[in-house]
Amino acid sequence: MMQHSQKRWIGYFLVIIGASFWGVGGTVSQWLFQHAHLEVSWFVAVRLIISGVLLIGIAFITQGPKVFVIWWDKRAAVQIVIYGIFGMLAVQYTFMSSISYGNAAVATLLQYLGPIFMIFYLVLTKVTTFGRKEAIAIILALVGSFLLLTNGQISNLQVPKVAIVWGFLSAIALAFYTIYPVRLLARWGSLNVVGWAMLIGGIALSFIHPPWHVDLTTWTFNTHVLFWFAIIFGTMLAFWFYIDSLNYLYPHEAGLLGTIEPLMALLTSIVWLQIGFGLWQLVGVICIIAMVVVLSIMKK
Repeated sequence: MMQHSQKRWIGYFLVIIGASFWGVGGTVSQWLFQHAHLEVSWFVAVRLIISGVLLIGIAFITQGPKVFVIWWDKRAAVQIVIYGIFGMLAVQYTFMSSISYGNAAVATLLQYLGPIFMIFYLVLTKVTTFGRKEAIAIILALVGSFLLLTNGQISNLQVPKVAIVWGFLSAIALAFYTIYPVRLLARWGSLNVVGWAMLIGGIALSFIHPPWHVDLTTWTFNTHVLFWFAIIFGTMLAFWFYIDSLNYLYPHEAGLLGTIEPLMALLTSIVWLQIGFGLWQLVGVICIIAMVVVLSIMKK
């Protein structure tokens, strides 16, 4: 049998690789928007449908026909549709819109403010109380966001306003995406719930922008390679590896190591896409990542 320490190393490997794929996937998506001129709605629809089908396929291989049982439960079926549209689709569309108007690094970091909205919700619903941990996290988030978006100068926004709006909407969507499906995930499993949610979200968006409405004749070799990287590595494998890591690690450990995602998005944006970041913006990055660390380490 595999030793406990060996299992933990497998968990570390999976979560680090998964989070890295997520971070790089955001930067790749930025390239596709800016250089291949892909439309956000089309890209999100196709990305969700393909990733959803792949995850359901993996669930079918590992679980068999049980993957379809969720649709026999009327309440669960309604919940999975709600989650697919207002959770999965909302968080993907807002995040990608923020990237398209701004850049992947800032969009990723703004989305990482999601836990702050979760704190507000949990305090208002009296699930938890407002204590020192929550206060520190909110201060770090506010300071970090201010520095990230202004580089320390109120009159000097470093990112277009529309990208900031989509970024904050992405954080709110992430809060709903995280809180709403707790019972669904506990009963039906992550692969089932997220696989079906992706497929439903993608199908819903297809009514607005059908996947077949695309001109592939304008695509270059790089476009094809990066498109499939964003879907296979940046979406499907990123999620699968992260979820599988929870078989070997505690959730707060996986969440802590998941902070590699914004670091990878920032690094690849600076090195590959040559996105400039000021000194105070980098301090803001550190503050936001520190917020996640505080919430992970001090979690009850």
